[in-house]
Amino acid sequence: MLLQEPVLAVILVAIFLLVAYPVHEFAHAWAAYMQGDATAKLFGRLTLNPIVHFDPVGGTLTALSLLFSPILFGWAKPTPVNPSNFRDRRNGDVIVALAGPVSNFVMALIGAFAFRLAVFTDVIGDLPETVIIGMYYFVAFNVLLMLFNLIPIPPLDGSALLYRFLSPAQAWRIRPLLSQYGFIILIGVFLLAGRFISGTIFGFTDFLVGPVGGG
Repeated sequence: MLLQEPVLAVILVAIFLLVAYPVHEFAHAWAAYMQGDATAKLFGRLTLNPIVHFDPVGGTLTALSLLFSPILFGWAKPTPVNPSNFRDRRNGDVIVALAGPVSNFVMALIGAFAFRLAVFTDVIGDLPETVIIGMYYFVAFNVLLMLFNLIPIPPLDGSALLYRFLSPAQAWRIRPLLSQYGFIILIGVFLLAGRFISGTIFGFTDFLVGPVGGG
């Protein structure tokens, strides 16, 4: 997105590295702990501290792509879980996987409420443009993480939902294929449907924040 304003660039990078990623991974850790698996807690991941969720490669790529590329790319450190410890052996994987996207959706709703409140009270007109854009992209980035992670391709969270609705035999056959070629498939999806995905993200964001946000 080739940001020209240094302050805005810092704000947008911070949204990902300090808020969106940590909350997403904490949600996975918390859901796993509620399911009876303390693996993430033992690794110190049951926290909102962004440092412990920072992946050096994924975080750096996130920052660089935000600053210098029209395509956003990156990730946080994956949360370690042990499904064999889950109380609900049938649905535990899905519960833990969906906790991340749900957390981003909740943050998007909170951000959209704050944006609409600022518009309703006419505070929005007194805010610097950089802050307004930052508020809008706080919602957009969380919508992005929610929708992106629901794609049913490993290693994304949506793959757990896919496997849950396949028969054990079907899941056994398709899991190795998707695990091996998932990353390549994702690249293909973005190359072929990138414009549609982007339109969906910003369309949903505009729906949440209202017509003023889309400007």
